[in-house]
Amino acid sequence: MLKSINTEKIPIKLWTDDIEEGALQQARNLANLPFAFKHIAIMPDCHEGYGMPIGGVLATVGEIIPNAVGVDIGCGMCARKTSLKEINTDTLKKIMSKIRELVPLGFEHHKREQSPQLMPQGYDIETMPVVKREFKSALHQIGSLGGGNHFIEFQKGSDGHIWIMLHSGSRNIGKQVADYYNRLAIELNEKSKSEVKKHWQLAHLSLDSKEGKAYINEMQYCVDFAFANRKLMLSRISDVFEDETGCDFLPYEGMPFINIAHNFAATEKHFGKDVIVHRKGATLATDGITGIIPGSQGTKSLIVRGKGSSDSFRSCSHGAGRVMGRKEAIRTLNLEEEKRKLDKKGIIHAIRTQKDLDEAASAYKNIDIVMQNQQDLVLPLLELTPLAVIKG
Repeated sequence: MLKSINTEKIPIKLWTDDIEEGALQQARNLANLPFAFKHIAIMPDCHEGYGMPIGGVLATVGEIIPNAVGVDIGCGMCARKTSLKEINTDTLKKIMSKIRELVPLGFEHHKREQSPQLMPQGYDIETMPVVKREFKSALHQIGSLGGGNHFIEFQKGSDGHIWIMLHSGSRNIGKQVADYYNRLAIELNEKSKSEVKKHWQLAHLSLDSKEGKAYINEMQYCVDFAFANRKLMLSRISDVFEDETGCDFLPYEGMPFINIAHNFAATEKHFGKDVIVHRKGATLATDGITGIIPGSQGTKSLIVRGKGSSDSFRSCSHGAGRVMGRKEAIRTLNLEEEKRKLDKKGIIHAIRTQKDLDEAASAYKNIDIVMQNQQDLVLPLLELTPLAVIKG
């Protein structure tokens, strides 16, 4: 931790000394919630979001906040180690072309429904209004990447192996669940005259209410859907790799692949109390857990091991974090310069036109500084250097 702000109802603990004013104000709002617990934790990749800063961790007592999870519920990372030690550019390009045929990108989805068996199991969908409404649409979206900062990346690990990494979430079903329950929370808060100011965008639901219980159930479905979505993409990407290279896939830390989410809320015990921990753009970093912290398409990503810091509610950053907004990046960055930086490193990248600059490497914070600021939260295990990137 770099510093603590103690001017609000509870402290704000920051793992950064570079936080934009909008994100800091959102952190102050969190610290003044009547049901916020102990302190607010702000990760080193923090930047302004809706209601709660991305890269924020909030523990609450008795209440849950849909906007403190966000619209891409369950968004997270997967990584898989191959037996390959080298791969040439032509093979990578062939693999990328085949993946684009199998994995819909951006707003695209599968033309045919995927098998319902690929969807999360063990839920009574008849009791879940949003999931029931969106189920058939989600059958077309499972196994698709989405847009924004979602990506498929092929990397060379510091262990000498080629890795596959992907970043994706719950697609439209997550957004629909988030929007539905945020609107419901706003209505209920207005009726009950909640002391939480409406413009904070932190409308909340009681854990004891039928609405709060319904949100938790549908949110968890979206977390499971996001994992199923990543798992299906990873399976199909792996098949292409195997077909084109004959490679095998190797376990890492005893796992066939690494999976970890960074947008969710869960009941956990901290400082002796059961609380709801909201992680919005923050990754679980319990003692010994294996996680993924991506950089940008021009910088390294890291496989890490959590240290279980109580101050961060056992959390860490979910990436490098944005240093400028999407519109600002498109408006101010130089297209040819950004392409030149990536070309110089030999990366097969996704920067083609001015509008692609929202995901340029210069739009992101320095991953080395981010990692330096959270040495007490995670132990780096492995560095992954980008070779090729597919984006939505």
